[in-house]
Amino acid sequence: MTFFLVLVIVAIVLGLIGAVVKGLLYLLIIGIAVFVGALVYLVLHIRRSGRRKRTTR
Repeated sequence: MTFFLVLVIVAIVLGLIGAVVKGLLYLLIIGIAVFVGALVYLVLHIRRSGRRKRTTR
């Protein structure tokens, strides 16, 4: 979960820099791509953690 939060923070920082600084629009695009990657990672992590092995008695 820490990795997800780091990715989201990086995406926000890159997005803000890309939106504010003139000529660095590519940073905004990279920030959006990192954010989408973080969401994909979260979905895969939740999906994988939901499959717990059931022990039979």
